[in-house]
Amino acid sequence: MLNGKVILVVDDDITLMEMYVERLKMDGAIILQAKDGDEALHRVAEGKPDCILLDIMMPKVSGLEVLKKLKEDIEMAKIPVIMLSALADDVKKKEARELGAADYFVKSEMLPADVLARVSQLIGVEK
Repeated sequence: MLNGKVILVVDDDITLMEMYVERLKMDGAIILQAKDGDEALHRVAEGKPDCILLDIMMPKVSGLEVLKKLKEDIEMAKIPVIMLSALADDVKKKEARELGAADYFVKSEMLPADVLARVSQLIGVEK
């Protein structure tokens, strides 16, 4: 259970965001939300999440740019980030890993339960 753990969900696709938010809430997580990269950076600074689910393709600031900025900050660099993408793009996947992403999932290939299990693993919570 993610009881009391703060998870930031960042996605410009409202339907997908709501799906992840509802699933994480069912597991007891406290949810922060952002619909673009700029908003995500503000939410991280305000809420210090335990984990971030971060879409790659977003308006204003891309997910990869957000990841890079997070990993440049000594405090924020410790937050595990799971990249989510609509595309199975090996180049983006490699770039995300090199920038410090904990994982990279193609949205259409993962069930919310699989993402939840990985979040739990990354933040040291037994599922």
